[in-house]
Amino acid sequence: MQKDDFNRDLLSFLSQSPTPYHAVKQLRDALEKHGFVRLSESEQWQLTPGHRYYVTRNDSSLIAFIYGHDDITQHGIRMVGAHTDSPCLKVKPNPELKRQGYLQLGVETYGGVLLNPWFDRDLSIAGRVVYRETEGGPLRQTLINFERPVAILPSLAIHLDREANNSRTVNPQTDIPPLLFVQPPDSAESETDFRALLASELGQLIQADDKKAPTIIDYELCLYDCQRPSLVGLNNDFIVSARLDNLLSCYTGMQALLESGNDVTSLLVCNDHEEVGSASACGAQGPMLQSVLERLYPDTEERTCIINRSLMVSADNAHGVHPNFKDKHDSNHGPVLNAGPVIKVNANQRYATSSVTSALFRTFCEQQGVPVQVFVNRTDLGCGSTIGPITASEVGVPTLDVGVPTFAMHSIRELAGSEDAHNLYRVLRAFYCHTGALQIEAAG
Repeated sequence: MQKDDFNRDLLSFLSQSPTPYHAVKQLRDALEKHGFVRLSESEQWQLTPGHRYYVTRNDSSLIAFIYGHDDITQHGIRMVGAHTDSPCLKVKPNPELKRQGYLQLGVETYGGVLLNPWFDRDLSIAGRVVYRETEGGPLRQTLINFERPVAILPSLAIHLDREANNSRTVNPQTDIPPLLFVQPPDSAESETDFRALLASELGQLIQADDKKAPTIIDYELCLYDCQRPSLVGLNNDFIVSARLDNLLSCYTGMQALLESGNDVTSLLVCNDHEEVGSASACGAQGPMLQSVLERLYPDTEERTCIINRSLMVSADNAHGVHPNFKDKHDSNHGPVLNAGPVIKVNANQRYATSSVTSALFRTFCEQQGVPVQVFVNRTDLGCGSTIGPITASEVGVPTLDVGVPTFAMHSIRELAGSEDAHNLYRVLRAFYCHTGALQIEAAG
């Protein structure tokens, strides 16, 4: 796929994926369009070499794989990992806040949110809803997306906080409940009940036959920025969007897998809950990937041999060196946007890269004519982490961490180079299609 087509489709994917549930739906639709067959974890699997499959868990994590023809014990599995979740504001279970004549929503922060950019944005609401269409009827679930701006979080005027530009902090309990609307003085309780408002929106979506709004049993909803992703810069140098961390890697890994052949066994895992530690049934620290591998290769000894000959590329965005804050980077390890994917290294295993896995990735970059960079955090600053070390420790697969350089990570609007995602896709496609061994011979 050419760069312009790739970026156009990437922007569309980002726009249609305001939550992990919507992202997995987009991944699912694309996979099925290209011949991937859905499997259920609650049923036995009958797999055919050369065929393509996928499985989901919690509708927010997904594993897709090509069950290749080649001898798996010799060539191993080519794995790419990413995550579907992003820092955001999530709606609380009892969110109604009726203050000073306004209806506001109680929200809590999910992950390491950079809060200041959330102010003065057109916000919408999306997520998963569990409901009943009729009293006593079966429970159903569906995705919901208001799509239009329905909330806003206005800043406090500088006249009321003269130190705002010098020392303003944001209290996540008191300062970030967004406004939904002005509450009429004589409004009924049902008119200011969030579940009732949600039921009305859902009723239009499912078009209930009796025209009666469904009953909302529960939900998992978050707010998101309505501004669409776009290319910016005089020469369209940059991609700007919400959730680049890490839906960019999910899309890139998926597109590379779609264009892979059916000879080599290749796998893409997109886990939820990375931003909060990955400790869940569908997170990287949970059993999902291990369970799939055990079903593919039940024999423990054979599976150990296969994993030893495999490679996991954990793809998650890297910190590009910001020209206004260059001192925040190690002077020898400041990745530049549009200068190629980044290998991430940390001596304390916050990243899973080793010299061997790094050398293998460098080789694929060299074969594709793609430049490659290295990121090492300043020694006096704490380092983030990814699903890479977690997957390596849980599964035992040789792993490295890579990503495209990014500005404003964890902001409501992040920035990446318009060349980098396409270059990473080229390298991952070559990795998936590689038919040789993924090991380096020992000298002597």
